[in-house]
Amino acid sequence: MALENATTESVFFDKAVLSSNLGSFYTSILTGVSLWKILAGLLVFITIYDQISYVTKKGSIAGPRFKVYPIIGPFLESVNPKFEGYKAKWASGPLSCVSVFHKFVVIASTRDLARKILNSPAYVKPCVVDVAIKLLRPTNWVFLDGKAHVDYRRGLNGLFTRKALSVYLPGQEDIYDDYFKMFLEMSEHGHVPFMHIFREINCAVSCRTFCGHYISEEQVKIIADNYYRITEALELVNFPIILPFTKAWYGKKAADMTLDIFQQCAAMSRKAMEAGGEVTCTMDAWIKEMFAARDNVKKDDGTSGISIRVFTDKEISETIFTFLFASQDASSSATTWLFQILADRPDVFAKVREEQLRVRDYDVNKRLNVDMVDKMTYTHMVVKEALRYRPPVIMVPYLVKKDYPISPDYTVPKGSMVIPTLYPALHDPEVYPEPETFNPDRWVGDSSLANKASKNWLVFGTGPHVCLGQTYAVMNFICMVGKAALLMDWTHEVTPDSEEIKVFATIFPQDNCKLKFTARESAT
Repeated sequence: MALENATTESVFFDKAVLSSNLGSFYTSILTGVSLWKILAGLLVFITIYDQISYVTKKGSIAGPRFKVYPIIGPFLESVNPKFEGYKAKWASGPLSCVSVFHKFVVIASTRDLARKILNSPAYVKPCVVDVAIKLLRPTNWVFLDGKAHVDYRRGLNGLFTRKALSVYLPGQEDIYDDYFKMFLEMSEHGHVPFMHIFREINCAVSCRTFCGHYISEEQVKIIADNYYRITEALELVNFPIILPFTKAWYGKKAADMTLDIFQQCAAMSRKAMEAGGEVTCTMDAWIKEMFAARDNVKKDDGTSGISIRVFTDKEISETIFTFLFASQDASSSATTWLFQILADRPDVFAKVREEQLRVRDYDVNKRLNVDMVDKMTYTHMVVKEALRYRPPVIMVPYLVKKDYPISPDYTVPKGSMVIPTLYPALHDPEVYPEPETFNPDRWVGDSSLANKASKNWLVFGTGPHVCLGQTYAVMNFICMVGKAALLMDWTHEVTPDSEEIKVFATIFPQDNCKLKFTARESAT
């Protein structure tokens, strides 16, 4: 018994000594290792892991052999992107890559690869950049996929029909009239940059089209003034968080404010449509269709009627915001280039003006209607060529949902971004001879080389996420520039930067397009 107790005490003693020695050992190690050494070691580990991950994912496609800037990659370049850099990337190979922070990005530069991505919903879905999800809200319909996206989009198809566009046109023309007066006032002291005012007029046109008079002029002005912050927020490509008082932070505040205004408008539209009011804007048309679907599930003959679900004011707000988000920068880019192009080409300008007078029976005060727009064939060709020559959207980012065998030699890893590029297809010399020349006549006749090459016409994308409002957008450009040519003359102050391209979400002239407008005497 005594021996057993002695043995037990010995074991406990040995364990105590061992525990004490181990504690002393660990303490001595930690005492010799500072926090900075631990952090430095962690940084080295993350950097090595990041480089290995990049090299493994890159495989054989074009791109830097290693990430020149560990972890962040070419993030600083994305803050101030250069168009020449994009062109160099497209020229480096059909598929190329970069890695920014946590995102591995594959860029597809050919027409066929771009079309393949845009038509591969089983493998990819639209993702924009990380901060855009926070701005648009994760619940937004543009981030839906598969059947959920198809069902949602079905409820939007009636918003941009010919009948709907005819309803929106009077409100758009009122905005043109107001802003053209502003153009003249701004020009009283000579040529001034017009890029920002073109952003404002497109924002105002969109707000009036989408929300009618449920949105006040003051609210339109607030949105137009603040929307620039939303675009600025997108400069932080793939930056994972929104830091206070950064561009992304201000952009989020502007987005939240706009969404709240649109939700208030949706509530007012719903009330007006319930009371039997007339359709005056996109919200009205949408809510009216919802009520029709609700009340006419079955027709008298027993067949099914319209089949769309009822959307909440919040969903309407988020969707209208995506319409603004999709149209604002692209429309501003197209408008800026259109006005610059016409000023620099008096022969084209003269033909547009002649057509505008002719379709109005030489009555400059005749108001626009859809039938009149159908007759503006030359103005339409000018708009189409401007969209080809200076396509507002040059790339569209997608998220890879599962390993994507994009070519026989390369599979894009799940979780990566893959970006179809639209610009090269629109500047293909085999389809558009002398692609760097602005030539509206290439669109004459349905059998022209340009018109027959429908696969190259990627201005509005293709596939399940093709731009829903493309007819509305083109009509807006035709009507805006056509009426401007009818009422005003304008000249362009050409600078060394006029034809240089600045990338700001979409593309603009580097000098922001310096114009001077004067009223036409025969138009007053």
